[in-house]
Amino acid sequence: MIHDDVQTIFRTIFRNPNLVITDDMDADDVEAWDSLSHINMIVEVERHFGISFRNSEIARLQCVGDLKALIQKKKPELA
Repeated sequence: MIHDDVQTIFRTIFRNPNLVITDDMDADDVEAWDSLSHINMIVEVERHFGISFRNSEIARLQCVGDLKALIQKKKPELA
């Protein structure tokens, strides 16, 4: 569930309906992933899942897998 929802968010934010995310994917793997789209993606993830990230949590995110793990930590019922 988390994976599918995050993939939908990424497809919307990065305007690529065919984008397939993987846990090791990072900003270098997505052409449109810049600082502004990163902020938009984080805001949309927070809105979609009804959670809030601390700045320190966002700063530690290195890849999509880290993001999914953080979502699961904040919403364990989605596992």
